[in-house]
Amino acid sequence: MSSLDAQTRASSRAPRRPRHLGAVAIWGGFALLLAVAPLVFSGGLGQTILSQMGIAIIVCLSYNMLLGQGGMLSFGHAVYAGFGAFLGMHALNLVADGRLPVPVSLVPVVGGLAAMALAMVFGHVSTKKAGTPFAMITLGIGELVWASALMFPEFFGGEGGVSGDRVAAAAASVFAKDLSLSLGLSFGPQIQMYGLIAIYTFVCTAAMYAFTRTPLGRISNAVRDNPERVAFIGYDTRQVRYRVFVISAFFSGVAGGLTALNAEIVTAEVVGASRSGAYLLFTFLGGTSVFFGPILGGILMVLAFALLSEFTRAWLLYLGIAFVLMVMWAPGGLASLVMANVRVAAAGRLRSLIPDYLVLGVTLLLMLLGAATLIEMVYHLQLNTALGSTLHFVGIPLDAKHPGYWTGATVVMLVGLVLFTLAQRRFARRWTAIQEAIADQVAAKTSSMRRNTA
Repeated sequence: MSSLDAQTRASSRAPRRPRHLGAVAIWGGFALLLAVAPLVFSGGLGQTILSQMGIAIIVCLSYNMLLGQGGMLSFGHAVYAGFGAFLGMHALNLVADGRLPVPVSLVPVVGGLAAMALAMVFGHVSTKKAGTPFAMITLGIGELVWASALMFPEFFGGEGGVSGDRVAAAAASVFAKDLSLSLGLSFGPQIQMYGLIAIYTFVCTAAMYAFTRTPLGRISNAVRDNPERVAFIGYDTRQVRYRVFVISAFFSGVAGGLTALNAEIVTAEVVGASRSGAYLLFTFLGGTSVFFGPILGGILMVLAFALLSEFTRAWLLYLGIAFVLMVMWAPGGLASLVMANVRVAAAGRLRSLIPDYLVLGVTLLLMLLGAATLIEMVYHLQLNTALGSTLHFVGIPLDAKHPGYWTGATVVMLVGLVLFTLAQRRFARRWTAIQEAIADQVAAKTSSMRRNTA
């Protein structure tokens, strides 16, 4: 008893680590990143891209509530983001006319509530089924809404869409006096719009993360993994899917409302199948098994649409290739690769893999350079023949009609492929050995803890 008392007193005297210190550091770092980003990218283009990234993060996280957490593959998620955008734009115009006593900063909430109301109707139908039938129902609903966008121009604005003016709405709002005098907010400068989007991004991200820790979030994971077992213990799996569906639509509608404020125009494209496909593709690329995966996916989506599309007309082909390669080699997405390397770094073995990563990167870059050169020459011959046979790719002049360039690009691609395959095999052996060593360390540590406890 005396030794036990001594241990108890010693443990009580030991300094205690603050609870949730890691969570505070992560969320504090996220908030700091949102605050510092516009200072680093201070230009108008940079702030616009950052604003789009914030919106994309919200919508990809909301989609992952369905796909990653609930196991619901939806092909019509753009319906709810788009409907929130249209309702947000109509609300903005009502505020500008003085007929809606809502501050401009709450227009995204109006979009979220509208999308949630729509999801209560459509979700009642789609969540009756799971798996492939659910995916097909959402695809049909998406096509239905997209067709309706051209059939009802009074609401959707026809081919021209619906436009608005956030500055005029902010000036005409019943809350304009207080905001203008105390905060000086007109929502005219892009930096002010970014600030609003950053606040919504942080709040929505925190709310969706908190959802994963709720009983509904936990049981949705169980429905995803084993719905029969969940039904056996007394839960209504359809009700679980329905509630997650509605909550996901709310956050998607918030992103749509932010889109309306940021772009000041909404067209039928925002409810189209291509937009739903983009949400699916980039959420998967980011990673559905880790919470921050869709954040990476949202950033990649904006970079692809805003930057990659400006460099090449074949950017959709590159995205398709990247998606196929990710499905084949890293089905967990980029986030799974990050977490795997974090585990290796925690074991103190990441430094030994740096040379292998360098070799993999160089050989992969060589292979992609050859393949991309072939793709660019094909696109140039098919789409830009009127401009002649000469083109520039990564600063290199190419003659698309000269066989030497085709031969050289093919050789570069094949050499890169062979070298990358050899490097990948060597890396796979080293990676397997490191994983086995880490497993042995964990097993030894667990066994030692058990002996000490006994």
